[in-house]
Amino acid sequence: MSPSPIPARLQALRAAMAREGVAAVVVPTADPHLSEYLPPRWQGRQWYSGFTGSSGTLVVTATGGGLWTDSRYFAQAENELAGSDLPLMKLNVAHTPEHVGWLAGQLAEGDTVAVAGDSLSMAGAESLASRLATAGARLRTDLDLAGTAWTDRPARPDSPVFAHAAPFAAVERADKLRHVRHAMRRAGATHHLLSSLDDIAWLTNLRGADVDYNPVFLAHLLVGESTATLFIDAAKVPADVKAALAADGIGLADYGTAASAIAALPDDATLMYDAGRVVVALLEGLPAAVRHVRAPSPSTAQKACKTPEQLDHIRDAMRRDGAALVQAFRRIETGLAAGEPLTELDVDTIVREARARQTGFVGESFSTIAGYQANGALPHYRATEAGFSRLEAKGLLLVDSGGQYLGGTTDITRVLALGPVTDEQRRDSTLVLKGMIALSRARFPKGASGPQLDALARAPLWAAGMDFGHGTGHGVGYFLNVHEGPHGIRPPVAGGALVPLETGMITSIEPGLYKPGRYGIRHENLAVVTQADSTEFGDFYAFETLTLCPFDRRGLEPRLLEPSERAWLDDYHATVRAALSPLLDGADRAWLEWHCAPL
Repeated sequence: MSPSPIPARLQALRAAMAREGVAAVVVPTADPHLSEYLPPRWQGRQWYSGFTGSSGTLVVTATGGGLWTDSRYFAQAENELAGSDLPLMKLNVAHTPEHVGWLAGQLAEGDTVAVAGDSLSMAGAESLASRLATAGARLRTDLDLAGTAWTDRPARPDSPVFAHAAPFAAVERADKLRHVRHAMRRAGATHHLLSSLDDIAWLTNLRGADVDYNPVFLAHLLVGESTATLFIDAAKVPADVKAALAADGIGLADYGTAASAIAALPDDATLMYDAGRVVVALLEGLPAAVRHVRAPSPSTAQKACKTPEQLDHIRDAMRRDGAALVQAFRRIETGLAAGEPLTELDVDTIVREARARQTGFVGESFSTIAGYQANGALPHYRATEAGFSRLEAKGLLLVDSGGQYLGGTTDITRVLALGPVTDEQRRDSTLVLKGMIALSRARFPKGASGPQLDALARAPLWAAGMDFGHGTGHGVGYFLNVHEGPHGIRPPVAGGALVPLETGMITSIEPGLYKPGRYGIRHENLAVVTQADSTEFGDFYAFETLTLCPFDRRGLEPRLLEPSERAWLDDYHATVRAALSPLLDGADRAWLEWHCAPL
């Protein structure tokens, strides 16, 4: 095995730190748009540590440092950090400080901590500076030392943008801009700055391929009272798209000039921005006379509530996605039965190829998680050529996957019983399903939020003395990011915002259970919030399940289901059978019929 390159990279970074008199560098998992999935150019945390997980913070000091991440990645990080001098710092584990607290204990009076200003939000910079000040240290965001010491750093992605056109773009770009400007006027703002790529793609009715899995493109957008400027590499914009943007009052400027445009705002301007979603580098030159209005972008809430036309397209995408999964799952089952030497990597390929045959498919919405037996207990596991398991005709296979279609974004998890399973596995799988059914059937008053509903999905597990460590649900975009705010279903957090669920919002419902070294279970559907009833006590909402794919009844214990739960499952399978049968034939349709039979 060749030696790790990480020590040499850290040595180069520490040399750059010494030249600038910097005591510590923080390398977050972030880019200038604070995206979930990062273009290679901003994957510095991975380059300097070797850790490939989607969440984590690297801290490097003159003689040490560490990599902070959460329980989803403990096993992965331990393996990937081997050969570096970086210890794993386990977040939310007793006696392990988070990175800022740890830093404060390492610093001396007058020390400097550097974080690249294009990878830190304004709110994050203010919080970090305040906490470092208590240790007598100062923050610099004008130094990108990690970038300076990074040899052969990748360039910015240059994929072309394209129009998300009719019939899929059900709301005109001009109408969306009018909504944003109306919100600006109410807030007293003359300008609104957006850097979040999903907001920009949605607001402009454009899509791209600059970021893995999310159909977005690198850009900033400055909306004025009557015109707007899209800061983007102009070569990425076809002439017809440029002309269409101009017709709606959107001009183009070079991507790298956004900060100078902000610095050039007139003194009588009022700039609205979300301090948690705009990096400090864009705002450091803002004239002192310009007023600030800190508020979430109005487009964030607007795009979260899908229109009836969008929901029609999403339902069609769900049918196609469900048909693809039926074909994929049958292919896996028949291959195993025939003695094929299938692996988790083959599952990834089979699922991707089945989706690719569907009309309107553009790509995956995230990296497929195919975890067999013990690997299923790692919520964000990904099989690689360097590490994967072979499938056997026994036990459980967890498959969490999703697709990007012109008419919607999908995300689904199913657990397949590949052969004999234990009584314990059937019990656990059924308890998780009971929680999913409870939340799927919920009725709740207008104004209720995800954290207020989260316990419904956990109650069956709690009754058995078990729980899971991730949230129960996240918002999902419309041919956009598979993880979309502002809403979500998760346990309440002190000081956390309670975002009301509104009609048209799509959320995943995905309780799970993980037994390390043995197996993992997660059942996941997407559902949309709908109007259920209106009584003397007000409006009540419900969930309409959108995902269409059978659950594997062979991995369940029906005796643990109440009659109403059995009825829900039978009704769901009848709906799945009716929706998918016209899209399938032969052995695939027979597989569907068998798996959708009543309990």
